[in-house]
Amino acid sequence: MHVAAVFALALASSAVPAREVWAAGAPSRAPSRAIAETAPIFADAPVRGGFQLVGAGVVPTLVVDPVDAAVVRHAAQDLSDDIQTVTGQRSAVVATPAGKTAIFIGTLGQSPLIDQLVAAKRLDVSKLKGAWESFIIASVDRPAPGVDKALVVIGSDRRGAAFGVYEVAQAMGVSPWAWWADVTPQRREALFVRAGVHRFGPPSVRYRGIFVNDEDWGLYPWAVKTFDPERGDIGPKTYRKIFTLLLRLKANTLWPAMHHTTAPFNSDPANAKLAEEYAIVMGSSHAEAMLRNNVGEWKDDPARFNYATNPEGVKAYWEERAKTNAGFESLWTVGMRGIHDTGMVGPKTTEEKVALLDKIIADQREILAKNVNADVAKIPQIFVPYKEVLGIYRAGVKVPDDVTIVWPDDNFGYIRQFASAEEAARKGGAGVYYHLSYLGYPLSYMWLSTTPPALVQEEMIHAWDKGARNVWIANVGDIKPAEIGTGHFLEMAWDIDRWRGKSQKQFLSDWTARNLGPALATKTADLLDRYYRLNFERRPEHLEWPPVAENRHLSSYTPKEVSARLRAFRTLVAETKATSQQVPPTLQDAWFELVEFPIRISAAANMRFFAAERYNALIDGQQAMARSAGGAAVEAQAEITALTDRFHNQIAGGKWRWFMPEEPADSQWRIYRARPIPLPGAALTADPAAFLAEVDGTLSAGSPVFEAEAFKANRGWRFVEGVGRGDGVMIADAAGADLTLEVEVKTEGRSLRIGVLPIFPDGQGGEIALDVSINGQAPQRVSWPRAVGSPAWAQGVLDNQLTATVGAPLPPGKHVVRVTSRAGRVAVDQLRLVAPEVIAVHENH
Repeated sequence: MHVAAVFALALASSAVPAREVWAAGAPSRAPSRAIAETAPIFADAPVRGGFQLVGAGVVPTLVVDPVDAAVVRHAAQDLSDDIQTVTGQRSAVVATPAGKTAIFIGTLGQSPLIDQLVAAKRLDVSKLKGAWESFIIASVDRPAPGVDKALVVIGSDRRGAAFGVYEVAQAMGVSPWAWWADVTPQRREALFVRAGVHRFGPPSVRYRGIFVNDEDWGLYPWAVKTFDPERGDIGPKTYRKIFTLLLRLKANTLWPAMHHTTAPFNSDPANAKLAEEYAIVMGSSHAEAMLRNNVGEWKDDPARFNYATNPEGVKAYWEERAKTNAGFESLWTVGMRGIHDTGMVGPKTTEEKVALLDKIIADQREILAKNVNADVAKIPQIFVPYKEVLGIYRAGVKVPDDVTIVWPDDNFGYIRQFASAEEAARKGGAGVYYHLSYLGYPLSYMWLSTTPPALVQEEMIHAWDKGARNVWIANVGDIKPAEIGTGHFLEMAWDIDRWRGKSQKQFLSDWTARNLGPALATKTADLLDRYYRLNFERRPEHLEWPPVAENRHLSSYTPKEVSARLRAFRTLVAETKATSQQVPPTLQDAWFELVEFPIRISAAANMRFFAAERYNALIDGQQAMARSAGGAAVEAQAEITALTDRFHNQIAGGKWRWFMPEEPADSQWRIYRARPIPLPGAALTADPAAFLAEVDGTLSAGSPVFEAEAFKANRGWRFVEGVGRGDGVMIADAAGADLTLEVEVKTEGRSLRIGVLPIFPDGQGGEIALDVSINGQAPQRVSWPRAVGSPAWAQGVLDNQLTATVGAPLPPGKHVVRVTSRAGRVAVDQLRLVAPEVIAVHENH
């Protein structure tokens, strides 16, 4: 079937019905499951009604019809490799059934082998017909002459079949991250298949994928110097690994690397050909309309990338790509921005921008109709109202009904706008473009992956409930070290209900059990949960805030708060090191990459920054302590260097050399990135023991704090664990929700400061708004405008909290505080009693 016809079918059918409903029909608005029955596919010992698939003298053949899709054959070959890794037995991939046991693999309607089984009524595939990316895995007796038992994998389409094959691999214990994070599967001497049929799909989101971005510091140098030095670039060898990862994660879409360091994806026809072989839907970012990499492909004068003055030149540029990629499965981005992720040039007024963007989209669709499919409504297209484009869209851009509107976050994990009921009901529906990594204002975060899964889950489930069900794309930077976040994002895209109502710790425990084994899952989940919480309060890339020109700025933390933070990190590192001793040797590399490295290096980054800050503050008056702090800062820098060297040169035998930069890696884009911290010379430092003793001996974090979860009486609020300070935040989904808390003031002159999460309320931007009443007095309205790019927004995303002081200082005694939401989607994080000097620090911050 032509790709456009497939897309039209997908739009006409439901990508999100419940597990039992596989037939095409109107999209369901009820929560869905895209998951199989809970019984595992394999056992380690004989089971009633089952059969032995692999064991001593028992090796299945993998049977794939040669006329089936290339991606199915690729998946089968990978499964052969996986079986050998797990069991030591090599399974041949064959075209004709052979041997007593086999795995039959194929696409319904595309594999004569599978169709013969169906015609013989050996399997009920009625719910597969016409479904999007669905599959079944079933045991069948005597499926072919000479074959006694078979495990049969049938996909509704080519990706469904491939997903089914990789699901078999996961059921054997092969993690999707086996190659990318060195997750060595546990050896199994025998595999027994359980009888029954396991049904999967369709996915909750139709197009699910990642954007490989800002690759200059990790993926690119690694590909150039380590993985593919013959190519000297990110090319087919690297993309083959990325495509396989996507399929193992049940994803189907890629926006490829696009920075100036990397050759444009389509500059080498082998890249697009390979994507088609792997059934990966290729798209392009919000800044790269019509699958064009403007940074590397626009060869004319940059000033002529202007649709107002050079429409014919730009149209010809777009049409060239439409012609060359017409035969591939693609997700076409319509609209226009500047050459390198900047605003569209040409028009000056908002009215002019709206008119020009309307014309651009109309002309792009003419190009697509002429070169790809005459029925342009059947071509997958997206429009991304990113940054300034959102304002233009709100001013009246007419996005065609069949084009998916892909709503962006604010680059820091907070989705700027959710689809209205009318927008969600459009034929093209809605989607989300979400950042797990970012290069840009006010400060980037590309070194470590620190966005808490709890935040991603809260935002993405809300987006799905609001109708964002056609496209989900996550900006994952270099892929490493965003393995956990990427996996979580794509698991929700496949099955939106898998983590609905579950806590961050529950997800981390489950993910750890699947990837690092169940023995240490609970402890490792606790370590990672604390890692995310500490770094959410202040990312390691954001310790210095805000950098203005060349001036340095002290943090807003009080000395007691600094000590409490460093003490928490020191405890976390100590427990991580102790736990690492219990990790099996086969998983030590994976443990280091996924757990130990991010925890230890973020702790060292905090020690380096705050100890250096302490040195600067004390050197003129308390030299002994200052030099001890200087020693701690220098020691922390040495730790960062050593951990980075270990990542490059010792882990997996040097497999990841050049992948993990030591932030800051270079001076490129320096206004958006952390700068080297001036450290004292060796002669000016001393043993850090005194400074560390001071850190460990500080017991109070400063101002009394009342976390949101302490509110005892609430109406219309729900608790979300794992995001914000403390244990979590309380979120009101509608106006008029009440929270009541009793606070005790013990010190004169303390004022009440309220902190909220900088999420966006429902609707078009608006503002976060609360009424706060103390002791039954008239409520005070507290609000925070949500203007992306403003200083208040910048402070909010770097602190991951917005604060405001309420009323006059409170006298000692007990006071009742009542908080009422004035808008939906308000997240209260904490109340704090603060002294005037602390208020002054934060107001000047």
